[in-house]
Amino acid sequence: MTLRMWQVDAFAGKPLEGNPAAIVPLERWLMQAIAAENNVAETAFFVKTGAGAYDLRWFAPEREVDLCGHATLASAWILFNKIEPALNQVRFMTRSGELVVTRGSDGNVMSLPSAPSETFAPPPGFSEALGKSLNAPSPSELHISAKGGAGAKALIAVWNTPDQIKALKPEADLKDVAMRIGAGSVLATAAGGGAPYDMVSRFFAPYYGVPEDPVTGSAHCALTPF
Repeated sequence: MTLRMWQVDAFAGKPLEGNPAAIVPLERWLMQAIAAENNVAETAFFVKTGAGAYDLRWFAPEREVDLCGHATLASAWILFNKIEPALNQVRFMTRSGELVVTRGSDGNVMSLPSAPSETFAPPPGFSEALGKSLNAPSPSELHISAKGGAGAKALIAVWNTPDQIKALKPEADLKDVAMRIGAGSVLATAAGGGAPYDMVSRFFAPYYGVPEDPVTGSAHCALTPF
């Protein structure tokens, strides 16, 4: 079997920037081994179901994920520019519901589902262990969010300054520490420190085989309402 595959840099204006996603159109589903070999944060697979309509699934190197923003935009770009250039809008049915991408004058436009969060009271020693696993002091706040709206929990860890976020250095045990509370990913964030940024963030998901993702659309489903 021969498959077509593109690697698309999302959130970028030119190649070799932004966040790369591998895009593979399929006629039937076969995925995880391909995603592991691609070894980018996510590989997206889609199957056409109707006019301008596709089923879409995303796979990290180690397992399927519930929601991925950049690979959805990348999939739409492939459809608009390589496969169905007459389309102005594409509807994707996913594990997180329907996602619609529309051509815009300054780029493609997509809305993502909002994922509320709630304050999390950690078990004894957890905050200290999390800080140590990121070579940082303990976070000042912890919150839990169903980030993808489909049951994938994310830990929002808040530090005090942008410099603290920039200095984070994840260790190999970050996965084990986060999984003590069933969190598949860690969204590290702080207030932006002044214009032009309201906040800064980094995204770590070693549970999915992604030590750090360069820029994560789905994380903002939780960070924006937070």
